[in-house]
Amino acid sequence: MNKIKVLVVDDSLLMQKVITDLLESDPQMSVIGTARNGEEALQKIPNLHPDVVTLDIEMPRMNGLTAVRKIMEINPVPVVMISALTQREALLTLKALEFGAVDYVPKPQGQISLNMDSVKDELLTKVKTAASANLVRTQNEAEVQEDTSPISRSEKIITLAASTGGPPAITYVLSHLPSNIPPILLVQHMPKGVTKLFAEGLNQICKFKVKEAEEGDFVQEGLALVAPGGFHMTVTKDGRISLNQDPPVNYVRPAADVLMLSAAEVYGSKNVGVILTGMGSDGAKGIKAIKEKGGTTIAQNQESCVVFGMPNIAIKTGCVDVIAPLEHIPTEIVAACEE
Repeated sequence: MNKIKVLVVDDSLLMQKVITDLLESDPQMSVIGTARNGEEALQKIPNLHPDVVTLDIEMPRMNGLTAVRKIMEINPVPVVMISALTQREALLTLKALEFGAVDYVPKPQGQISLNMDSVKDELLTKVKTAASANLVRTQNEAEVQEDTSPISRSEKIITLAASTGGPPAITYVLSHLPSNIPPILLVQHMPKGVTKLFAEGLNQICKFKVKEAEEGDFVQEGLALVAPGGFHMTVTKDGRISLNQDPPVNYVRPAADVLMLSAAEVYGSKNVGVILTGMGSDGAKGIKAIKEKGGTTIAQNQESCVVFGMPNIAIKTGCVDVIAPLEHIPTEIVAACEE
């Protein structure tokens, strides 16, 4: 079997070596080159033909954010960002995901060589996933008529989940929904702190309010609540948000299944469950529960997914009503809320 060829880009020679050693500890990986900045990476990509590029954010001459944009414009290759989760770098990492980076791995704080080992499994998994990712056209460029028509008074609730490739997909879907949308409860697999920045960014572009969920928040029309990183989110019978730090489900916390199972129990047939791009199986049990309660279920199709993992497993349950490309999903959500 051919090895996954990786180009490691970081201005720190020590970090280059640490990342290289972690990647090459897996027999499926081969680091075929390194670069000190985005400019050097752009020069090496056409000659080395890597399957994946790992990319730091803060670098001299050309930073990671500019590099991602230029890589996607000139010579598209799956990119995994490796960045510290300071507020500045988290913001830049979110922007890099919008520009086409497949995923990111947080750099732990402290002694580099010891602490990077703590994210070894995550790094290997995400690089392997990126190697087979579908580099779809930036969703915000898709030519589609925005659905701004108001929804008739609806008692529905929308639960939406995504993982790898999710931030730009969610941004596209939510920004194309009308202001009086029914309540939206959203799980995007992200660490603590990043979900708040993600919600704040969505709030700036959507026609309704978006915020990171807090304990006791009311579920209401015109409000989207993002599950905070590190917490499972459920909805109670009196329409409030409850957060907990129970063990991860499907290896993640927050987990879509936790949210969707609670929503299915509380809202029954009023549920609209949506699964977007992402690796793994999270959300499949939730979609099945929503369908069994008489709700409507929607999944993103393979062609428009960065990673067709979560939607694929959900579809295989036989409980998905609509399989649609990303650009049609806002319309499908609106139609489901009108039923």
